[in-house]
Amino acid sequence: MLVPHPRNSRVFIAPLFFCIFHTLFTGSVLCAEVSLSSIEIFKTHEWLKVTPTVYFLCKGENKTVFPDVKKSHAFYDFNGQESWQPLTNFSSKKCKRCGFYEEDSIKSDDVFDEWEFCPSDFTISNGEYIRFRENEFNATFLCPECLSICGVANLSGEHGKKAMHVAVVVLLSGLVLAILAVGVIVANKFWQKKRREQDQVRFLKLFEDGDDVEDELGLGTVI
Repeated sequence: MLVPHPRNSRVFIAPLFFCIFHTLFTGSVLCAEVSLSSIEIFKTHEWLKVTPTVYFLCKGENKTVFPDVKKSHAFYDFNGQESWQPLTNFSSKKCKRCGFYEEDSIKSDDVFDEWEFCPSDFTISNGEYIRFRENEFNATFLCPECLSICGVANLSGEHGKKAMHVAVVVLLSGLVLAILAVGVIVANKFWQKKRREQDQVRFLKLFEDGDDVEDELGLGTVI
């Protein structure tokens, strides 16, 4: 019977657990890109410039300037393939602090709006989210992958219970297999030790039987 070496068993079991949990839970971590579908600004804040410089920024990230947005009360539509797209991305259900701003040449940049931007905002079936701020702007964002993030991150009810049950069953099955593998290794070592002991006993018994035969025949050692 072929018995795995203990070290090889550990090397095999560790990747097995990793693959199991990676398969079960990788769906909860995605890279969902957010693009700007359209925007209309209702006013500008910079008095010294004829054309404003409008940009989008999430805290801790680089700002994205909209080179085409130059006039108020003008509707700008985008296809998501522009060089400055995507605006940002989500890798989990965690929100970000983001906003629309306008560069100011004298004081700090003007704020159209700041808010907690979350994957859960994209509730429309095609992954759209409309952000409206009175007297400031009206913008539509697009993020189809955000629907997947929310769907996996918000597992609940019967589906969530089933997923957890499967995870527990898989974990317990893996532990049972690991224990069985260790048990087989220990049992094999014990069996080999007992066999060696039995062989030694039989070997010594052969010598003892040989001495008894010599005694019976009177073939002792003559000095």
